[in-house]
Amino acid sequence: MASLGRARGPSRPLPSTADVVVIGGGSLGCQTLYHLAKLGVSSAVLLERERLTSGTTWHTAGLLWQLRPSDVEVELLAHTRRVVSRDLEEETGLHTGWIQNGGLFIASNRQRLDEYKRLMSLGKAYGVESHVLSPAETKKLYPLMNVDDLYGTLYVPHDGTMDPAGTCTTLARAATARGAQVIENCPVMGIRVRTDDFGVRRVAAVETEHGAVQTPCVVNCAGVWADAVGRMAGVKVPLVAMHHAYVVTERIEGIQNMPNVRDHDASVYLRLQGDALSVGGYEPNPIFWEEVSDKFAFGLFDLDWDVFTQHIEGAVNRVPVLEKTGVKSTVCGPESFTPDHKPLMGEAPELRGFFLGCGFNSAGMMLGGGCGQELAHWIVHGRPEKDMYGYDIRRFHHSLTDHRRWIRERSHESYAKNYAVVFPHDEPLAGRNMRTDPLHEELLARGCVFQERHGWERPGWFNPGGAAPVLPYDYYGAYGHQAHQDHAYNQLLGAEYTFDFPPHHEVIRQECLACRGAAAVFDMSYFGKFYLVGVDARKAADWLFSADVSRPPGSTVYTCMLNARGGTESDLTVSRLAPGPEASPLAPAFEGDAFYLAVGGAVAQHNWSHITSVLQDQQFRCQLIDSSEDLGMISIQGPASRAILQEVLDADLSNEAFPFSTHKLVRAAGHLVRAMRLSFVGELGWELHIPGPSCVPVYQAVMAAGAKHGLVNAGYRAIDSLSIEKGYRHWHADLRPDDSPLEAGLAFTCKLKSTIPFLGREALQRQRAAGLRRRLVCFTVDEKVPMFGLEAIWRDGQVVGHVRRADFGFTIDKTIAYGYIRDPSGGPVSPDFVKSGDYSLERMGVTYPAQAHLKSPFDPDNKRVKGIY
Repeated sequence: MASLGRARGPSRPLPSTADVVVIGGGSLGCQTLYHLAKLGVSSAVLLERERLTSGTTWHTAGLLWQLRPSDVEVELLAHTRRVVSRDLEEETGLHTGWIQNGGLFIASNRQRLDEYKRLMSLGKAYGVESHVLSPAETKKLYPLMNVDDLYGTLYVPHDGTMDPAGTCTTLARAATARGAQVIENCPVMGIRVRTDDFGVRRVAAVETEHGAVQTPCVVNCAGVWADAVGRMAGVKVPLVAMHHAYVVTERIEGIQNMPNVRDHDASVYLRLQGDALSVGGYEPNPIFWEEVSDKFAFGLFDLDWDVFTQHIEGAVNRVPVLEKTGVKSTVCGPESFTPDHKPLMGEAPELRGFFLGCGFNSAGMMLGGGCGQELAHWIVHGRPEKDMYGYDIRRFHHSLTDHRRWIRERSHESYAKNYAVVFPHDEPLAGRNMRTDPLHEELLARGCVFQERHGWERPGWFNPGGAAPVLPYDYYGAYGHQAHQDHAYNQLLGAEYTFDFPPHHEVIRQECLACRGAAAVFDMSYFGKFYLVGVDARKAADWLFSADVSRPPGSTVYTCMLNARGGTESDLTVSRLAPGPEASPLAPAFEGDAFYLAVGGAVAQHNWSHITSVLQDQQFRCQLIDSSEDLGMISIQGPASRAILQEVLDADLSNEAFPFSTHKLVRAAGHLVRAMRLSFVGELGWELHIPGPSCVPVYQAVMAAGAKHGLVNAGYRAIDSLSIEKGYRHWHADLRPDDSPLEAGLAFTCKLKSTIPFLGREALQRQRAAGLRRRLVCFTVDEKVPMFGLEAIWRDGQVVGHVRRADFGFTIDKTIAYGYIRDPSGGPVSPDFVKSGDYSLERMGVTYPAQAHLKSPFDPDNKRVKGIY
């Protein structure tokens, strides 16, 4: 295998063994090594093919902004800031080059300023000081700035910059003082893999030109070279390399001590560099680095002024003195970008012991401290401390991680939209129509406006104006592509670009009220559908699932899956199956026991990987079968659902014959289906799990039977509203890997009254004994104001948390929000504490009185799912 780099002899002898080998000596590699050493991993080795920072890190701008539209990222950034501004200097006595000169976000339109006000409100939940400034106040702070076209700015006084080389050198010094080793000039040649007695592939060693290091754990922090390192181990790393550039100006009088600037609308940033500025940005036509060279170190590309000039124009408009200022130097180097603009982290599903810490979309310096800490926890304790699902490599379906066109299209779009306003209901235009279900064309003809979730096209809402197909990606007109003129999907998506209620708010309202008043049909085919079968399937189910799922065949149980810390890795339904006479898509052949699992499609790959890892770790003799592509699913919900389905199904649908939370194999319009009496919206209803070829005829039969009952098509926007109204949890919004079911109000899903061991049980018992330090609370706001999450929660004049998820509840005609609250004194959060407070929710700097609820504000007694209206 070809070497990554030049062989000159390692800077120190290689050890024969190591607990962990980190590959790559940039920001992420050094931060990960440092945090591993802090956790007590003394036998950790970092291998760098050249010298530290030689790839991308050495030329990065080193900016750190504390506010991003993600609560987890705000926490990660805060940790990086602590490490570079305080911890490292206290440990080593060395200065990292941290400069706290503040940060200024520029808004030249109302929507951008609204976005900044959302960040300001989120920052209050984390103690991040920020201020919305008027144009005049901005001019006073930054006299050289043109403020004539500004709506306002967001000023964060404790933002700053760090020196990449100084930071990495100091990290390495601190890590080696704790026993870690840094070995430079040591290119990695290969990853040795072994297959254990159960057929599981595991890391065995790292091979270099100068010998091998035996290790059970490798961390791929190789930046733009991470794909090549991944291929050595048979691991797919979905990222692309692009040229990313900035220029450094000559001296500018009066620029000293000014804050760093991000003018998102001009897609440009201005970084203070002594008495000069670095000017860079993100363009719609970035240059791909097509052939990533393994000889590239401390190298740069020639700057393409045709591509870069747009940034100069934006910078001159913002700071006019730049028009008369010369360019001292240009920097154009490689950066790696990913399909969803999020890093790639965690253990690769293809290879146990192979971790990723790469794909940082030019944010590796500022996210490095937080992500290095979480990677270290992942490796040492089996999972990160924070919710890292959005970064976890397991979020991508395996069909996408080596699909080069999808990776290229989506990574381009994420680069081009890097500075775009982050609207709550935006959808990508790149990489669409990758995974479609059997009803796709049928629903498209009925006006379905699709959403995309990890390759799947799923119904968002239904447009009365007709079909709105998603067209092939046009690269926003770059690289000689003809940009699509305004087409139906783009127009409808553009109407979503608001922080107010969108124009089709009324359409979603009609879908919701039809479900509550008559019936709605939801295509949920994109759900993950797995079978857990085998001689140890029951043992595995007992250990995996927090609820008792070992009930008689025909039962269906809503449950969670937890991690060892009691955090929630998933919520799903598990149905016990009876042995059948022959195998079919609805019932595979099996020995022992069998369970049918239905999980949200956006997180199906994560569920698959979590279950697989647990089965491997516990050495259960059973099999997990993925039937997601073989089966469709439609859900018919509402007071008229029984009457409609009674015309389609050859089964008695009465409460006595078909109770809630049970399932049966029945015929629907002559086609065999699995019918489950369940609801995710809080209504009488059934799910029909249907073999692919039968989906269209069954759907058409349901629609025909429902015509006289007011049946309508509805999408996930309606599900979001209906489910929050009912108080049902959404995994990864209300419920994440760092939230326990007890905190989330899902204690009923945990078999704590039994003696059955399950993963996470001990952590829940400890948490219950100590008292809950936070609790998920429902809030309603009487004023008709849209909320989307990230709003600060005030209690008795103090910020006690932030909103995780919010939507409008059309039946109760109020905004509904869910968020976790804490007691500022640090005590347990009891129901009495929740009830005794006076609450308000802060949206864009404005607070709105709110009522707290310990039960769902809609049908709190669960009568409707029982058919009681």
